Amino acid sequence: QVQLAESGGGLVQSGGSLRLSCAASGIILSRNHMHWYRQAPGKQREWVATITSGGSTAYVDSVKGRFTISKDNTKNTVHLQMNSLKPEDTAVYYCRHVQSDSWGQGTQVTVSS
Repeated sequence: QVQLAESGGGLVQSGGSLRLSCAASGIILSRNHMHWYRQAPGKQREWVATITSGGSTAYVDSVKGRFTISKDNTKNTVHLQMNSLKPEDTAVYYCRHVQSDSWGQGTQVTVSS
């Protein structure tokens, strides 16, 4: 019954910004840890960011200082603000809830040079 729906992807030039959203249903964000992953063409899916139930955050080194994960508990939505985007950020971005083994459908982010 857990469903995750990503949105906000698109095509942007290097140095640009995008804000991804993950609308969650079937869970209460204030009680759950949530994650963002990404998968680039020909590469394995990698972890990008985590926000805990209490609001603590963690990031993969390659996005530190550029990406910010946040959540709005009242709207049950997780966000990933991506600034200073680089071509190597090009990937499908997925929202993840571990306890239900749930993934969203993914949203494509393409960064052109």
